[in-house]
Amino acid sequence: MPQPLLKTNHASTADFDACRKLLRTGSRSFYAASFLLPQRIRDPAMALYAFCRVADDAIDCAGNDPGAQARALDELHERLDRVYEGRPVAVYTDRALTDVVDCFSLPKALLEALLEGFEWDAQGRRFEDLSGVYDYSARVAGTVGALMAALMGARSAQLVARACDLGVAMQLTNICRDVGEDARNGRLYLPLQWLREAGIDPEAWLARPVFNEALASVIERLLRAADVLYVRSDAGIGALPMGCRAGINAARYLYAEIGREVERQGLDSINGRAVVPATRKVQLLAPILGTAVLSTRYVSAPPLEETRFLVDAVVYSGRRGAESDAKAPAGGVGERVIWVLELFQQLEERERTGVRQYS
Repeated sequence: MPQPLLKTNHASTADFDACRKLLRTGSRSFYAASFLLPQRIRDPAMALYAFCRVADDAIDCAGNDPGAQARALDELHERLDRVYEGRPVAVYTDRALTDVVDCFSLPKALLEALLEGFEWDAQGRRFEDLSGVYDYSARVAGTVGALMAALMGARSAQLVARACDLGVAMQLTNICRDVGEDARNGRLYLPLQWLREAGIDPEAWLARPVFNEALASVIERLLRAADVLYVRSDAGIGALPMGCRAGINAARYLYAEIGREVERQGLDSINGRAVVPATRKVQLLAPILGTAVLSTRYVSAPPLEETRFLVDAVVYSGRRGAESDAKAPAGGVGERVIWVLELFQQLEERERTGVRQYS
């Protein structure tokens, strides 16, 4: 069924413009990828991401002060309460999110889970096994997949499960890419059990993070877990409205390629951070286009147990329905993919030369 047009009862055009500007400078990859989405999805998605960005920044600004972190989280929960009560605080992100929540009936449980993930980050939580890493990934990334599925009208249990698979897979890729950076900040997201099985004492390693073959085996193991979820997510992408597939498919392939780049640098994410070159992104055009226009086979796998609560929240949020058969916006999927890949390259070049703005 066609998705509703966004009604702006609380936010102004300037508020949505401010959301776009925030992401243009603070979340450049998402900003570029968003242009692959239909207009009816693009603005709500930008408003949603802008609120998430502001929430994440609020926790980061609290630093390592537990009291400041607790106050920041309390304030975010209060702001979220007011969004769902229809009386947002006088901040552009909150006004825009209120309209998106009203229009698309986004379940509050998803955004509450996202804030819980931020809280776990602030606490420096570590996870004993893969299930624990899934629990964390469900909150900080599976939630975003579920929210995007809801925006696109994909509210069946199977499609939301596949959207959560994609979010979790992307977070696992992030973890593998950022092992060194996280360790230098006192954080460790790899499964502790896996580290011990590889002969690594987690506490001793965190005190002196070094790369070795044992660590490489753990990173490779987590990349394999991500790959399984990427494949599962393909079925969900193939069942999305045609106009939405290219944008989500681009995110899927570009993130999976980060994992391949980690492999190309010998699984050493301690001494360097894997980045997908712009030339490689252009080479991904064929698989992005090829799978975006085809419906993939149905996958009947149940959701991960760790994301089941997200799936249930979307399915029972009162806005269940069949997926839209909407057509891609004018210009064609292929033309938009090429344009966005070029935009990714421009953004990377500007970042390398120190230019933060894109216009």
